[in-house]
Amino acid sequence: MKVFITRTRQWYQRNERPIASLSLIGGFVFDAVTLKRVDLLWENIWVGVHLVAVGVCILLINYWHDELADIRDSARIHFWLLTTSQFFFGGLLSVFLVFYFRSAELSVTWPFLLLLALAFIANERLKEYYAQLTFQIGLFFLSIFAFAIFIVPVFFHKIGTDIFLISGVISLVVIGVFLWFLGVFANAQFRHKKWVVLSLIVGIYATINILYFLNLIPPLPLALKDAGVYHGVTRDSSGNYVVEAEDVGWFGYFVPSSTFHKALEDAVYAYTAIFSPAAFNTDIIHVWQKYDDASGGWVTVTESSLLITGGREGGFRTYSFKRDIDAGRWRVNVETTSGQVIGRLRFKVVEVSKEPSVTDVTKK
Repeated sequence: MKVFITRTRQWYQRNERPIASLSLIGGFVFDAVTLKRVDLLWENIWVGVHLVAVGVCILLINYWHDELADIRDSARIHFWLLTTSQFFFGGLLSVFLVFYFRSAELSVTWPFLLLLALAFIANERLKEYYAQLTFQIGLFFLSIFAFAIFIVPVFFHKIGTDIFLISGVISLVVIGVFLWFLGVFANAQFRHKKWVVLSLIVGIYATINILYFLNLIPPLPLALKDAGVYHGVTRDSSGNYVVEAEDVGWFGYFVPSSTFHKALEDAVYAYTAIFSPAAFNTDIIHVWQKYDDASGGWVTVTESSLLITGGREGGFRTYSFKRDIDAGRWRVNVETTSGQVIGRLRFKVVEVSKEPSVTDVTKK
């Protein structure tokens, strides 16, 4: 058995780089397919187990460094602890990337997604830094904070600045308790790096707060499930929404914006289906903006406040509309009341003399 373990370790060390690349891609694809909703019990138990496993690994890695460095087989045990820690960190960061990506408007929240992506890649590529306490704590605190940002709103059934601040406080309390345990189990390691570790935590906390107050963090647990610009929206006898959509052809599904052909007094309808957890009822805003060629920027024309109700798998369906709309470039930002962008509809209005051909599409 000992020979088998030794050979397995040697094989892993020889092939570590391709294994890391495959695990990075495979783990992300697996999570994207299997993880469904941020409010489901087992999804969050999965994240919680990973956080506990990472915390235990960090404690053992540093305890081993302080107390057991001179015992037999300590190098082998240290290697497998680092490898296990890397595995669970990879699972955590993959989950966060999947959840936040689903809730993101990339043109707005890309800085936060880039932060998570860099942490994800660093986890796979920078194993030599895993023995450093600062690297371990940095990734651990980022993971705790990223988890708190979406799990705390699920418990409180609302989203907003106060909930975000509570998430931050809980993250600081959790990491504070963990550092106390670290000081007990690995006092020498922690004592030498104490101020560097604390400075790193403050830096990560400040960075995430800055991103939040600049509205650059995706508004989890809300997520845009469906959206479109249509010539009409009604509800049928079964409670389904029926939209009047222009025929865009197959190519229209691969372009980021659409053309709305407006005739006479046509109104433009912005339809959205937004997922929120059960018992999570909140207001969202449709912000209608027109691009002003003179100033080179977007100008808000009107805003519509809409109430959404949580719990529906396909998202709560609602819409706003605007009449007497001018030709030109338009967009409808779907935002929270605090200004976080859930999604964005982009379209160009072109005036025509004849009503365009439309097709009724049922949104169930």
